[in-house]
Amino acid sequence: MKKALLLLFLSVFLTKTYAQDYFPINESVQNKNKNYTVFTNATIYVTPTQKIEKGTLLVQDGKVVAVGNTVTIPKNSITIDLEGKTIYPSFIDIYTSFGIEKPKSNLGRFRDPLYDTKRVGYYWNESVRPEVNTYETFKYDQPKAEELLKAGFGVVGTHIADGIAQGTGILVALNNTENSKQIIASKITNHLAFSRSVLTNQAYPSSLMGMMALLRQMYLDLDWYKKGNSDTKDLSLEALANNEKLVQIFTTEDKLNSLRAAKIAKEFGLNYILKGSGNEFERIDEIKNTNAKFIIPVSFPEAYDVSNPYLSNQIELNDMRFWNQAPSNLKILSDNGVVFALTTDKLKKTEDFKPNLLKAIKYGFDKTKALEALTTIPAAILGKSNEIGSLKTGSYANFVITSGEIFDEKTVLYENWVQGTKYVVNDINSKDIRGNYNLTVGKDTYKWKIEGTANAPKSEITTLDDKKVNSTFAVSKNWISLLIKPADTIKANFTRLTGFIEKPESLSGKAVFANGDELVWTALKTSAFVAVKDTVKPEKPNPVLPLTYPNVAFGDAKKLTAQTLLFKNATVWTNEKEGVLTQTDVLIKNGKIAAVGKNLSDASASVIDAKGKHITSGIIDEHSHIAISKGVNEMGHNSTAEVTIQDVVNSEDINIYRDLAGGVTISQLLHGSANPIGGRSAIVKWKWGASPDEMLYKNQPKFIKFALGENVKQANWGIDNPTRFPQTRMGVEQVFTDYFQRAKEYDESWKKFNAGSKKGKAPRVDLELQTIAEIINKERFITCHSYVESEILMLMNVTEKFNFKVNTFTHILEGYKVADKMKEHGVGASTFSDWWAYKFEVNDAIPFNGPIMHNQGLVVAYNSDDAEMSRRLNQEAAKAVKYGNISEEDAWKFVTLNPAKLLHIDDKVGSLKVGKDADVVLWSENPLSIYAKAEKTIIEGVVYFDIEKDAQKQLAITKERSLLIGQMLQEKNKGMSTQQPTKKEKTEYHCDTLEQ
Repeated sequence: MKKALLLLFLSVFLTKTYAQDYFPINESVQNKNKNYTVFTNATIYVTPTQKIEKGTLLVQDGKVVAVGNTVTIPKNSITIDLEGKTIYPSFIDIYTSFGIEKPKSNLGRFRDPLYDTKRVGYYWNESVRPEVNTYETFKYDQPKAEELLKAGFGVVGTHIADGIAQGTGILVALNNTENSKQIIASKITNHLAFSRSVLTNQAYPSSLMGMMALLRQMYLDLDWYKKGNSDTKDLSLEALANNEKLVQIFTTEDKLNSLRAAKIAKEFGLNYILKGSGNEFERIDEIKNTNAKFIIPVSFPEAYDVSNPYLSNQIELNDMRFWNQAPSNLKILSDNGVVFALTTDKLKKTEDFKPNLLKAIKYGFDKTKALEALTTIPAAILGKSNEIGSLKTGSYANFVITSGEIFDEKTVLYENWVQGTKYVVNDINSKDIRGNYNLTVGKDTYKWKIEGTANAPKSEITTLDDKKVNSTFAVSKNWISLLIKPADTIKANFTRLTGFIEKPESLSGKAVFANGDELVWTALKTSAFVAVKDTVKPEKPNPVLPLTYPNVAFGDAKKLTAQTLLFKNATVWTNEKEGVLTQTDVLIKNGKIAAVGKNLSDASASVIDAKGKHITSGIIDEHSHIAISKGVNEMGHNSTAEVTIQDVVNSEDINIYRDLAGGVTISQLLHGSANPIGGRSAIVKWKWGASPDEMLYKNQPKFIKFALGENVKQANWGIDNPTRFPQTRMGVEQVFTDYFQRAKEYDESWKKFNAGSKKGKAPRVDLELQTIAEIINKERFITCHSYVESEILMLMNVTEKFNFKVNTFTHILEGYKVADKMKEHGVGASTFSDWWAYKFEVNDAIPFNGPIMHNQGLVVAYNSDDAEMSRRLNQEAAKAVKYGNISEEDAWKFVTLNPAKLLHIDDKVGSLKVGKDADVVLWSENPLSIYAKAEKTIIEGVVYFDIEKDAQKQLAITKERSLLIGQMLQEKNKGMSTQQPTKKEKTEYHCDTLEQ
């Protein structure tokens, strides 16, 4: 009992709370603990790679004073013998919301959209909030702190996760006792993300590309502001400038978003720490090439409950595959030299952290690397290596005491010391009382078996004739608490036993009967505890399926490369003056069309017998919306010329593969038609398995999407209170006139500034007006969504006033009415073959539209504007023959050479001419036939679709699904948590799709 009181006294003494030195002391005596605490005979990890056996750790005032094998112990020291125990630096999580109340919104985003800011003195966009400081609203959360302490964490970074520029974060010590020492740094990180603020109803940005454009404009404005060019004070930009020297953490939550954030960082010379999502392994080469440091969650998806075969069919293969592969993410990142810290973010429960990390270790993640990712690496990222993350002299005394190797399943974490303050997780002084005893309580004697683990013993009591006695049992800080229940469950005559453990061989204490009588109970050990040998073999992780490129269904086992191919005896549609050639050979070499003719040969070529088959140039879709991430429309303003689809190409979209199966090799990905002046487009080559940047057409001409009609005036949006200008067709005209005039004046201001040797205050770089000025200067081409003849004529008239021309009218379903005026203007047409009457403004559309415009001398193309139609544009071209008696050769040009001309890339693609890119399709028969199939689709000499390999892939997918279903069924049978299958409804973008 005396020992217990001594331990209690030391515990209180060592954890006494002290105010700061300059605080008033309202006590009769001021006591300050200047003693040393010494931990001896421990295995000490000073760092993950510096280990000391039988070491000594000396601590004073919350700091490490000395560590080693020959530490001199001062006289005024409290010594704790840790024989057989191990000390590690406490963990660090630099990405949490600890102590932060999650921002909540009461705004209905589309009910009453706001286009201008209501804030005065701050940045014009309310999702840019760098002036927000976490320390101003932070409240220490002790229950959450205890969860983190139990998981081994001693320090966390925390911030308010709201908006695109989110403001500053703080660094907090999980010191539950000394409040004044909790905040290590009040401003240490500056946070950014691809997310709108929930506290604003401002409509812009509504898309991912809008967020990227806003970030660019923000940084340009910051540079302009810092140089003293602004006449007004902006508190947001002031804060952003002050935050520049802080650690910049960018929350991406996806592998492709990490590449996008890295792209912005490179543009502006920034060093982002990227908060990832766990799918980085799927694009590991690109992730590695960012040279960025990462913060990676240790959160893995649960297996799906696939016991119902009908429901399991709803699960996409890539989701099933991700479950299988995700635990290998940390190993793959580490093996590729990517530097990263770990975080508890995205975990359902903090206690899941260790099991998940141990799972990653089973999948090959190195234990030393794991410890580094929790200690030295996060400390180095924050520039705090001298204070946290190690047990070097001068560091905070943040460490955990364990029973053994920290990443062993059976290891017990006893204590977590933060700034020299002890937090007890499991009692380090608990005595092992396991064994068999004779328990005597008054006149009654029982058999008492205590088993389980030393730190979590389990109890069973029986009578001498082996009848089980109901009881409950607990041990805490070497105090036994035992409740013996009566056999009659209706009665409440319990017997309560308590006692302090002095000697495990002989236990004793006080028993209190139901009537209040007290007496002494005793328990004498009759035999020692014999551990049952664990014969269960360690469970092996599921075999990890190999990655594909991309890592979705129909991906390829390796990245594809160009081949030398010789097609023999085909019918060749040249789209050149030679026309259609029969019994002709085509040689593809070095990514180019090397020769077209008869009796060709090349010793290095793979020869393909194409007799009876047709070869054409690849189909070009002038108007597509597939493979775009998080928003085809940036609808927040009536002009969004600053945004670009090039930022948001989604290289994983299965529609890419489907397009290839339909012979499409190139598409122009257009912004939607939500505003008169939309965003910039992306011309892409569908290189399946390549990264988004690798898909972009090299040195592509500059294009932008304009729009007319019902969509831009918000006629069909369903908004309760549509307030954005314009609301009428005449308002649309005024938008164009105003923006062209503003861009003209903007361009002139820069020319004047540059001509004046750049003296005086510089004009503000405005990405929106800069882009529109490119149009006026004939450096960027307009593709305009259009239907009604009056508006078509209107836009041509407006552009002519500013001395430039519209490049392409897309849709243009009333083009047949004004084809002569279009010819005079010099504009091309990209239309539908036979769409009509799907909304009011297309009631006058006719299927003869394309042929009529073609016969008028316009360059005419057929486009898809639809993920389904883009797979069969060859059949759309055939409709020109049906409805307009267009020749087969000219009809085929509607989807090949003519869109190439409209996109100004016909010097490289669109026909089979020697020296052009080898973008080629092998068809089973005449490509205009409804029975024609693309057998091979080739881009720059690489076969991205092969109909025979496609059949093999379909069989492989069936086999892979069966394998994964088997693994998931095993997970469920082992009692592991599972999730219900849910069908993912994918949004297929069209011109009028708004991101929710």
